[in-house]
Amino acid sequence: MNAGQSFRLAIKALTTSKMRSLLTMLGIIIGVASVIVILALGNGVQGMIDEQVDKLGINMMQTYVWGRGDGSTMDLDPSDMYDLVEANSDVLTGVSPYVSFQATLRHGDQKFDQTQLYGVSEVMFNSDTQSTMDGGQKLTQGRFLSYLDVARRQNVCVIGAYLAQEAFGGGEQALGQTLSINGTSYTVIGVLDRLNTTTEMAAGGSDDQIYIPYENALQIMGARYVTLYVFTSTSGETAAQAKAIIDGMLYDHFQGDEDAYYTTTMEEQANLINAMMGVVMGVLVAIAAISLLVGGIGIMNIMLVSVTERTREIGIRKALGAKERVILSQFVVEAATTSALGGVLGIVLGYIVSMAANRILPMISSSIDVTVSPSFNSIVVAFGISVGIGVLFGYLPAKRAARLNPIEALRYD
Repeated sequence: MNAGQSFRLAIKALTTSKMRSLLTMLGIIIGVASVIVILALGNGVQGMIDEQVDKLGINMMQTYVWGRGDGSTMDLDPSDMYDLVEANSDVLTGVSPYVSFQATLRHGDQKFDQTQLYGVSEVMFNSDTQSTMDGGQKLTQGRFLSYLDVARRQNVCVIGAYLAQEAFGGGEQALGQTLSINGTSYTVIGVLDRLNTTTEMAAGGSDDQIYIPYENALQIMGARYVTLYVFTSTSGETAAQAKAIIDGMLYDHFQGDEDAYYTTTMEEQANLINAMMGVVMGVLVAIAAISLLVGGIGIMNIMLVSVTERTREIGIRKALGAKERVILSQFVVEAATTSALGGVLGIVLGYIVSMAANRILPMISSSIDVTVSPSFNSIVVAFGISVGIGVLFGYLPAKRAARLNPIEALRYD
C-alpha cells in the first residue's frame, strides 16, 4: 500500500464519523488558530512600535531630571542644556524643555479646564517627519513654533483639533485667532491633526492640547523647574554617543548622584517594549500550545479506539501478508491527516479572528493602531506543528496496530 492509498483510507475513515472526527480535531483547531492570532497580533504590535519610532525619530532622546542641587532649589537651568548642545554640535542637534503646566485657558466666555498645556521649543517638531516628537501629530493648518518664537518669547501657540473645533469651529477658522492664558492673549499659528480618528473628540483627550514657547510656560509657572528635556542627535547611529555626553554632564553637575537623572533613547525604549512584548507573546504562545497538546492527546485517544475497532480488519490484512511497516504507515498517515485537516481549519479560523480583531480593536480604543495580519511563516509553522503532533501522537497507536498478532486479531469480536 502506497502513501496515496493510505491517504484515501484516512479520508474515508474521517468522513465515516464526521462528528467524532471534528471533536478529535477541535484541540488542534483551537491551538493552531490561537498561535496564528497571537503571532499576528505580535507582528502588528511590532509594526506599530516601528511606525511610532519612525514618526518620533530614532534620533530622539528623553532626559528626566530629579536632582535639586543643594537640596532646596533646582539649580539646573534650561540654558545649561542649550550650552551642552552648542558645545557638542557634532553629535547633538537640538533640545527642547518639555514643561507641563496649569493655567486658566479661555476664549471669550468659553473656559477650557481640561486642556493639556505644554511649553516646548521648536525642536519638539520633527522637520524630517513633519510631526510632533511627543505624539507624532502632523499639522493641518499653519506652522509649528519657530526658533524666533521661542527666543523672543512670542505670545503664539499651536493647538489640537479639539480646541480648534470647540473654540473656533475648525482649523481654518482658528489661524490668527487668539486664546487667553492667564489673561494674556496668544495668537494661534498652527493646528494639529486629529490623533483620535475613530471616536468623537472629548475634553481632556489626546486632541485637547496647546503648545506655547517654554519660556512663556516657565514664566506662567513662576519657576524654572524643568523635569523633562527632549534632545535630538545628528542621527540614530550617534544617539548612544549623545546619551553618554548628556549623562556625563549631568553626572558632573549633580556630583556623581546617578539617581538625580535618567536618559533614554528611542532605540532603548523600542527595544524594551519589544522585549516585554516578546515575553508576553511567549507566554501566550505557550498557553496556546496547551491546546495543541490536548489536541494531540485527543488524536492518540481516538486512534487507540480506532485500532480497537479495526482489530479484526488488521488481523485479516496481516494474514494476507501485510507487513508491520504497511500497517504502521497506514495509521500514522491517518493520524497525520486528521491533525493536518485540523491545522487547515485552525488556519482558516485564525484568519477570521484576525480580520475580526482589525475591526474590533479600533472600537475599543482609538489609540490602538495595530494591523493583525497573519504572516506566511506563522502559517507554515503552525501547520507544520499540527502535522508533527499528528505523527507524534499517532505513532504509539500505529505501533500497537502493527504489532498485533494476526491469530489473536482474527479471534477478536
